[in-house]
Amino acid sequence: MTRLVSIPLCACLVAVLFNARLSPAAEPGWLEIHSTHYTVITDAGEKKGREIALRFEQMRAVFAGLLTKDRLHESRPITILAFKNDRSYYQLAPLHQGQPIAAAAFLLMGTDQDYVALNAFEDEPWRAVAHDFALRLLEFNYPPAQGWFDEGLAEYFSSVHLDNREVEMGADPELQPNLTQDLVGNQRDTHPPKSLTELLAAQVWLSLPDLFTMKHDPARNEGTRHTLYYAESWMVMHYLLHEKKLGETGTYFGLVLNQHLPVEDAIQQAYGMSSSQLEQAVKDYFHAQSGLQAAVDDARVTNVDPDQPSRISRSGQTDHFPTPIGPEDSAIIVKPMSEPDARAIYAGVQIRIPERRESGLKTLHELATTPTEADRKAESKPAKRTGEDAEQLPTNAIGNPIAHRILAWDDIEHNQFEEGFREITDAGSLNPHDMWLRYYLSAGKYRMAQARQAEMMGLANMMLDLKAVLEWNPELADAYDLLAMARNSGGSSATALQAEREAISLSPRNEQYVYHLAQIYVSGKKWDSASALLERLKSSANPQIAAQARELLMQASTQRKYGVAANSSGTRQPNYEAQKSPFDVLEQDAEKRESGETGGTPETAGDRRATKYVRGRLVAVDCSRAPMAILTVHSEQGTLKLRTADYKSLLLIGADDFSCDWRDRPVTANYKAGGSGAGDLVSLEMR
Repeated sequence: MTRLVSIPLCACLVAVLFNARLSPAAEPGWLEIHSTHYTVITDAGEKKGREIALRFEQMRAVFAGLLTKDRLHESRPITILAFKNDRSYYQLAPLHQGQPIAAAAFLLMGTDQDYVALNAFEDEPWRAVAHDFALRLLEFNYPPAQGWFDEGLAEYFSSVHLDNREVEMGADPELQPNLTQDLVGNQRDTHPPKSLTELLAAQVWLSLPDLFTMKHDPARNEGTRHTLYYAESWMVMHYLLHEKKLGETGTYFGLVLNQHLPVEDAIQQAYGMSSSQLEQAVKDYFHAQSGLQAAVDDARVTNVDPDQPSRISRSGQTDHFPTPIGPEDSAIIVKPMSEPDARAIYAGVQIRIPERRESGLKTLHELATTPTEADRKAESKPAKRTGEDAEQLPTNAIGNPIAHRILAWDDIEHNQFEEGFREITDAGSLNPHDMWLRYYLSAGKYRMAQARQAEMMGLANMMLDLKAVLEWNPELADAYDLLAMARNSGGSSATALQAEREAISLSPRNEQYVYHLAQIYVSGKKWDSASALLERLKSSANPQIAAQARELLMQASTQRKYGVAANSSGTRQPNYEAQKSPFDVLEQDAEKRESGETGGTPETAGDRRATKYVRGRLVAVDCSRAPMAILTVHSEQGTLKLRTADYKSLLLIGADDFSCDWRDRPVTANYKAGGSGAGDLVSLEMR
């Protein structure tokens, strides 16, 4: 999060005088605006909403240019809430020393998606999150680096100014003027902290080896970036970008982080000069930037003449270049959003901020239990008879589906899995097309299995849900990770590797994904590959990851030597039957209703048999009556004859095409029982 500074007392009084609830009377209308990569939800009008969407698309394109990349990943979706006035924004903003932060915007990172909230009443409010926005894009698009690189690049980027024609960058991002002017023209001396330029001009610099090896933990940072660490990191990146040395910097990280060369040797090999020579080159570059000092002098004047242009503009210090994206280059879709949906999303952000959580939960529970207009219309229709279908989900869910969905994820985040699944069921009943629910259901299954040290239930359905999620959002890294874990649990380490590598490519700094990759290597008995990853993770700054890596390394060593893991008791975990997801049942329910309306036969209304699960060995395939095929599967429970009416349309996992020549292959199958020792195949996974 960015600077945490108290806002003026008058703004606090404004926040107190108004109710936090977004009511139809207070807010004239909400819009949902979609650009290529971002969603903006706003009550500030279409023109302002379009501008905000465009500015974030522009910032994304500018950052891609800094990294010299043609394409960037957005491995977690981000939603931007833009408020037309101070009231709604300051009642959502995090608190610092009991008062809302002064910044015009903040970025809130999540495990499922991210949010930006900004005050559209302020000038260029998107600049308030530019630093954190840059760090977020680095997470998805640049391999692990050192703190000076991340913070230096983010500081450089946070100087960005955008309009429809031009981009300006390179000025001191932490320079604040001595004098500020309020709405009635009164000037006030703010006594700002020293800017980065002033810090570099007044202090002895850190040596480059010290800067490059300094441990930096943003989580422990108090919010201020007016320190020598940030100042020197900013200037080093200023120099490297201006001198086009980003390629050499990538070489440096490969040497120091992957090959573990000493910093001095890595600098010499990567940049072709010693650390002292590189440090002197950066200092010479800094002292040559006369415009930076001119800007400081400009900010420290005691009388501001609004007609006098800034000296920084005349100095040519900043870089100016045409905007990579203009209003005509960005496809934007605008549609209205209902007030209850906007309230639900607002409350969904509140519950992610500790000091706002109680208010957000109250709103969400209210929205989830208050009948909507659609609920009232549904009440006039004949209700389903109790006990009509034991496997059918209840149809008496009421309330706002987004509120149910947000509560579901909150329950899963707090390991309240049964409550979370009930909320998913209700949300799915109200809106079966919400793809977030399929992702949340899969994440809940995985987290519940981890928390209870049990096998994941309903693997086949989970994999189907995740494939649907990835068709909806092909860059959702966590969905690939969950798919990899499901495949590995099902015994298909080869396809699990493919999915996990995709997750890592979309989020290369996520150590949890790297740990999961090591787990998959262990499952596939790729001991050397697993050991290489785990040895690296042992020294992780994340104590949980480091502990997990040490434990798995010990287990893998024991298993490699003796053929059994160190913590293995020789007992088998129970295999659970595949579980129906809310979407399976809702789709079947829709088919039944459609069949009843069109006079269809009971057979067309859907197969009511329970889906069962078997894990065993495929010993024979009979295709003598093609396209029908009969598969013989041996398992601990006995032998099954499983039939598929058309093997060309059978759902396969772990194989591209069905083969009538399969023999002696480990498989996992979902099927519907059709008599003693027989059944109809639903899906087949090759392990």
